[in-house]
Amino acid sequence: MTSTLSATTSAEAPLAVPSAMLIGGRWVASGDDRVIDVLDPATGNLLAQVADGSVDDGLAAVAAASEALAAWSTTAPRARGEILRKAFELMTERSEDLARLITLENGKALPDARGEVAYAAEFFRWYSEEAVRAVGDIQTAPSGANRIMVLHQPIGVAVLVTPWNFPAAMATRKIGPALAAGCTVILKPASETPLTALAIGAILIEAGVPAGVVNIVPSKRSGAVVGAMLRDPRVRKISFTGSTEVGRRLLATASECVVNASMELGGNAPFLVFDDADLDAAVDGAMIAKMRNGGEACTAANRLYVQAGIAPAFTAALTERMNALTTGPGLDDGVDVGPLVNAESRDKVAELVDDAVAKGATATTGGRSPDGTGWFYPPTVLTNVPADALILDEEIFGPVAPVVVFDTEDEAITLANDTEYGLVAYLYTGDLARGLRVSEALEAGMIGLNRALVSDPAAPFGGVKQSGLGREGGHDGLLEYLESKYIAVTW
Repeated sequence: MTSTLSATTSAEAPLAVPSAMLIGGRWVASGDDRVIDVLDPATGNLLAQVADGSVDDGLAAVAAASEALAAWSTTAPRARGEILRKAFELMTERSEDLARLITLENGKALPDARGEVAYAAEFFRWYSEEAVRAVGDIQTAPSGANRIMVLHQPIGVAVLVTPWNFPAAMATRKIGPALAAGCTVILKPASETPLTALAIGAILIEAGVPAGVVNIVPSKRSGAVVGAMLRDPRVRKISFTGSTEVGRRLLATASECVVNASMELGGNAPFLVFDDADLDAAVDGAMIAKMRNGGEACTAANRLYVQAGIAPAFTAALTERMNALTTGPGLDDGVDVGPLVNAESRDKVAELVDDAVAKGATATTGGRSPDGTGWFYPPTVLTNVPADALILDEEIFGPVAPVVVFDTEDEAITLANDTEYGLVAYLYTGDLARGLRVSEALEAGMIGLNRALVSDPAAPFGGVKQSGLGREGGHDGLLEYLESKYIAVTW
């Protein structure tokens, strides 16, 4: 079962995208024949229909993954790595097709989609190399009575739940380490963007992944389907990227069966600019940290705190840069900012801006939803944002930059840490000692010091406080799918 999308390739040739679930190496329809309507955020028009998995479909995927586990977990690490390397090569060869597919179902501007595909493919390359590095340890017990031998073994069947904002990268960031470790997986992609996940599934099959090792079950019945899979004793791992609210519910369900859980949850990233910062570098950084993916990223700069001495110049330059961005359908030439993913997302951004303005903030550019079709919101800068504005407490997930002025370093740290979240924080300063001092004081799992892009397949990605548990990427990401087995031995 496939959907043919004529707008996905640069040559306008149709691209066949699977529209069925992938279970046990076969493309199958939903057990109750229900489908998900996939819409184009730029128009609201129907793009395709894909199978809407049921609870029984989810459990069938668990059974397939469980059946494939023994053979895959004992496959030579080098062989697992070579399959991931092949998947990287196939994604790279088809990067333009995949980028255009992402833009069609997600809405992001094509340059952002191209960047995502390159980033997503790198997880397959990185973990093709990490597959042979699940190293153990051996030492003499302090008493001298025996040796302490530690092995790392695959944790087992893993359920992977991914969001819509990075439909390729969030999938590969989980599938890559899981397969490298020897786990089998069931991917439940977001119902807004299932096509990209299914296309990656087809690539993995072509790369040589055995039947049942990777299963993909799109579903609009997420709570029921994921909950049933988590309660199945054959599932030993849940990796979720999404909102903190949903993450809490999944953790509660996972606790019922003591399922190992990794959670990459919400963010409320502060972006600090000190008086001694390079103004041009700070504005460039703010544009990247705020506008990557149109602001629909958990790592997006959510609150811009600017020291009083540099604030007027910074705000004026940021306003000029934001005002110069072109908004439109993501596939159109010259477009910088595409639509938000759906009407609900657009309406939430508008509500946050309206609340801030009603409480005294000023929009120096943007600030109002345009008329017409599609779920667009213009790049917006807000100044004089009061402390009680909702936009400083909630994740914006849109192209809006609220600017708040501060006076002292201690004040900046207090403002930045005044949130339940702690995923990432950014700061710009010309004083390295200050930069390192503030970096240590900020309550976040990742820091961008004079740098606005922190994501890297070779680095541990994750947060503290309500932003999650565990890490993805780097060697840490591999360890999330491995159990340590201790053997006490005498020889």
